[in-house]
Formats: sequence, structure tokens, C-alpha cells
Amino acid sequence: MTAHASPAAARRPAPAGLALFAHGFRPFFLMAGLWAVLGMLVWVAALHGAALPAGPLPPAQWHAHEMIAGFIGAAIAGFLLTAVPNWTGRPGYGGAPLALLAGLFVAARLALLPGSPVSPGAAAVVALLPLPALLLMVLPALAKARTPRLFGPPALVLVFWAGDLLMLGEVAGWWAAGFATGQMLSLNAALALVGLIGGRIVPSFTLNALRKAGRPAELRPLPGVDRGAMLALLAVVVVDLLAPGGALAGVVAGLAALLTALRLSRWHGLRTLGQPILWVLHLAYLMVPLALATKAAWLLAEAPWAGGWLHLQAVGAIGLMILAVMTRATLGHTGRDLVAAPPVAVAYLLLALAAPVRAFGPALGAGPGAYALAGALWIAAFGLFLAVFAPMLLRPRADGKPG
Repeated sequence: MTAHASPAAARRPAPAGLALFAHGFRPFFLMAGLWAVLGMLVWVAALHGAALPAGPLPPAQWHAHEMIAGFIGAAIAGFLLTAVPNWTGRPGYGGAPLALLAGLFVAARLALLPGSPVSPGAAAVVALLPLPALLLMVLPALAKARTPRLFGPPALVLVFWAGDLLMLGEVAGWWAAGFATGQMLSLNAALALVGLIGGRIVPSFTLNALRKAGRPAELRPLPGVDRGAMLALLAVVVVDLLAPGGALAGVVAGLAALLTALRLSRWHGLRTLGQPILWVLHLAYLMVPLALATKAAWLLAEAPWAGGWLHLQAVGAIGLMILAVMTRATLGHTGRDLVAAPPVAVAYLLLALAAPVRAFGPALGAGPGAYALAGALWIAAFGLFLAVFAPMLLRPRADGKPG
């Protein structure tokens, strides 16, 4: 099960050797895929009666934290280490510094693992190191570029890390509460990253592909919608931090849902249905207004079916966009055509199904079966990702170029 290599790459022998630390996306996309599978396997086993050994975090908090800081955090690192060289023109990150940063992420996962003998305070310190190290690695190139808009993604990564600090600070005893607030802050920062980065790449990739296919299209003008949608997502971050769970948070979520849906409506998503590598981007972005509208229904009307909105945001909007970006970036940066092989398209559909199963299944009476099914769909989706993309991430580029 492999993605289609370019014709030139298909004619030459596949390069030999290990290239795990040749470019920033390689170790971190691999870690994101592995942790998505392994972390979820542990959690599903715990839900079905497996006794987890005591560790620095209680089981439910470990699951929440590791899906956020472990899975999402690794994907963010891989994206940023790949995007910054593209944005600034500097060479890609690789070698010993990249290996050291990857080692910090692995150490964080091990320190917090159920059964870890590390104390909660020491584990928190270890787990909080990777993202600041990541930002220190990329900031010199961004500062040298002197382009203010490039600091938007790192600023949101810093907010994401602040949520991690709130979560682990409660566990370590540095303050009395903070886990729930930190969890929401990190997930909202990740959602804002989806809005910011998705708002740039989804229409750009779509228009370029349609133009290449001889079916050019233009964005329909809706003045102020792009900026308004992004500001509304940032307002969700702020309101959920300062006044969570109330009518104001519901109104802001509803407004953000409307604006992000209007923004998406301009991007010609229906014209991408024959290309999974494109339609998955539109589907992932569609999950943003769906999650926000469901959240508004819960906060403003207490609709029973909407109580699982947070998993629609985490699994659908964030998780599916991560899978979409990791597959596309890996293909492009390993010298292959941007074509999703059939198993990859299946992975997209499995993860897209996992989100509503987990978000709505329990409220509709499915009970524990919904948790098991959603977990199985998630594991299968990222298992397919690993089956197809792990060899690409480990081996040199198919076209023989560095990186």
C-alpha cells in the first residue's frame, strides 16, 4: 500500500538507508501516527476493564492530555518544522538538533505513561519542555524573515502550550485547578490553527489543482468573511478562557460557525470530489463549523444530542485536518505525486466517521458501544496511515533529493 510515486521516481531504484532525521516532518508525523494508535489502544483497553498501573496522571486525564499534547503536539511540531523553511527560505531542520527535539517529545510521553515511576511534578517539567524547545528552534528564522504574519502560527502554538501548562500544573500541585481550563485552551488554540492554516492552504491547493486540471475557478467575493471568521475563532479562544460554558460562549461559537461556513462555501469543495487528497481538506474544514454549531446548540439550548460537541471538534476538525495535512505534506516532501492511494482515502473516511460516532453515539443510546466503535475507527484510520506512510517517513526521498 503506497502512494503513487512520480514517473521519474518510479523509473529509478528506491534509495536505501534511513532518513528519519533528514527533515522535520519525518519523526514528528511518525510519532503522531504511532501515538494516535498506541495511546488510543491503551485508553480503549482501560474503558473495557483493563487495569492501568498508577502513574503521574489519572487514566482519564492521561487520555485527554496525551491526545492533545502527545498526538496534536507532535503533529504541530512536524507541521511547523516543515512550514518554516518554506516560509522563510532557510534549509530544512534535520540532524542532531531534530533528533534531540524528537527525544524530548518521547521523554515527555514516557514520563507521563501509566506505570511511570516519575513524580507528577518532575513528569510535568519533562512534559512541558518540548514545545518551548520547538519554538526556540524556529524563531530565529522567523525573526530574520521580518514578516509579522509568520508569527501567527507560533503565537497560537504558545497558547496551545499555555493550556498544557494549566493542565499539568494542576496535576503537579502548582495550583488547585486548571486541567479543564487548560484542556479547552489547548483544543481551542488547535482549532484556531486549523482555521488559520486551513484558510490559507485549502483554497490555494484547490484553485491550483483545478487550474492544473484545466478547470480554473475563482473565489467568490464575500468581503470581510475571511478576517471575520478568523477573528471569531480567536474570540472562541478568549471567551472560553474567561467565561466558559455560558450564553456568551454559545453566541460566539454560533457566530464563528456561521462565518467559517460562509468562508468554506467559497472554496469550490464540490469540484474536488474526485480527488481524495483535496476533498479531505474541505471535509476537515467543514468539521469546524459543525463542531461550533453543535457547541452553540449545547450551550444555548442544552440540546441532549449536542453534549459531545468537544469530540466533534477534537476528532473531526482537528484530527481529520492533521491526517489530511500529514498525508499531503509527506507525499510532497518525499518526492511523490499528490495522489492519495485507496487505503489513504479509506483512512480519511474512517476518521470522518469516528467523529460523529463519538460525539453523538452516547447521547443517542449507543452507550459503551459508541466509545468502542469510535476508538476502533480512529485506530484503523491511523493504522492505515502508518502502513502507507511509515516507510516514506523512514526512507530517503523517492526522487533522490535531500530532505
